Amino acid sequence: MAYQILLNLFIAILWMLLYNDWSVSRFTMGFLLGIAVLLVLRKFRKEPFYLKRVWSILKLLLLFGRELVVSSLTVIRHILRPKLTIRPGIFAYETTLVSDWEVTILSCLICLTPGTLTLEVSPEGRTLYIHAMDIEDAEQLREQIRGTFEQAILEVTR
Repeated sequence: MAYQILLNLFIAILWMLLYNDWSVSRFTMGFLLGIAVLLVLRKFRKEPFYLKRVWSILKLLLLFGRELVVSSLTVIRHILRPKLTIRPGIFAYETTLVSDWEVTILSCLICLTPGTLTLEVSPEGRTLYIHAMDIEDAEQLREQIRGTFEQAILEVTR
């Protein structure tokens, strides 16, 4: 991935040198030309195209932002109610992520959303113990984590 980014930047700078124009618009045109060249040449390389991973990272960040806003509004709604009707609890979550980096990212994303907290990760790194502020259905929370954060992390890392 780093090789493709550097090659794309090299093509953009070479484009600017050929025109002897150091403007942002000339760099943008060279960068877009570099993307086109890399798309054509990707048949000859076994590694995936780097913009696919960049797009996956952007989707993960947007997903985290959406979950952060939704969970913050939920916490605010619970706080402003005259009667507290939450059911806090702890549940175990079995993950399919294998590397320490992936499990760390997942546990950090869970901790950063209000109302949830990763309490512990099992020694083998496959089970996360999560505290949630309001648990109606633990299986529903598991599926939500699996379908959002875990799926997005898998797209970024694999």
